[in-house]
Amino acid sequence: MKADELIKLYESGKRHFQGSELNGANLSDAVLSEVNLSDANLSEAILIMADLRKANLNAADLNKADLSKANLKAADLSKADLRKADLSEAEVTDEQLAQAWLLTGATLPDGARYD
Repeated sequence: MKADELIKLYESGKRHFQGSELNGANLSDAVLSEVNLSDANLSEAILIMADLRKANLNAADLNKADLSKANLKAADLSKADLRKADLSEAEVTDEQLAQAWLLTGATLPDGARYD
């Protein structure tokens, strides 16, 4: 699935995209609150300043994704793969990050690296 297709479907009211292949998709500034992207492949996706409030990212592959400045308030990150992801300045809690499956090499909101 391409980024523009997902956005168009989301804007038409669809919220369930579990298991979608969005590797490398550019979703910067996208408004995707309450979207279901569980088990989706978002590796290397660009999600800078994306609105992912209350998004279901359970078991999503976010390896090397750029989530800098993204709004992840109340998003489900349980079992998410966030290896080498950029979460700098993202709105996310320590509790949410503790639910993630992998954080190795991730850049965290306070600028720290998780190694």
